[in-house]
Amino acid sequence: MHGARVIAESGGRIEIGANCIVMENAVIRATAKHPCSVGEHTLIGPMAHVVGATVEDQVFIATGAAIFHGAIVERNAEVRIHAVVHLRTRVPAGATVPIAWIAVGDPATILPPDRHDEIWRIQAPLNFPQWVYGVGRNMPDLMVHVTTGLSQALADHASDRPVTFTLGTDLDGTSDN
Repeated sequence: MHGARVIAESGGRIEIGANCIVMENAVIRATAKHPCSVGEHTLIGPMAHVVGATVEDQVFIATGAAIFHGAIVERNAEVRIHAVVHLRTRVPAGATVPIAWIAVGDPATILPPDRHDEIWRIQAPLNFPQWVYGVGRNMPDLMVHVTTGLSQALADHASDRPVTFTLGTDLDGTSDN
């Protein structure tokens, strides 16, 4: 829908299944290290964010939900409004991450946001900076390294151009049929 973004950064690969709905201002993003796939008959709600994750068939991702790098949301699961599925987390088939709750770990432990210490005990060893940016959490000046590396990687997009296409046609404008 209007404003939705499908972004494959630096050679990233994105696959979106048939009858998948990506609603307004949602983002599906991949990098070369973290491809992204969305299964068939899946709905990604307004302002949701899916990056470098696997979302299987018939999943519901509600408004404002976030699914991070290396996560797997299995078939028929639900990630409700403003819920978070952390990196390298597996949400089992048919499970629900309640409104504003956090799923973390493999298999996922699903916790309310007021249990930060418990969430962090599971999340810390998943090492977000290392997994996503290749920089260890204990690196001095961590954010200098993260932002410098990301800036260099994104510089490859300086000459990008928008691509538009009509459903039912390939990007070159020819028919799929």
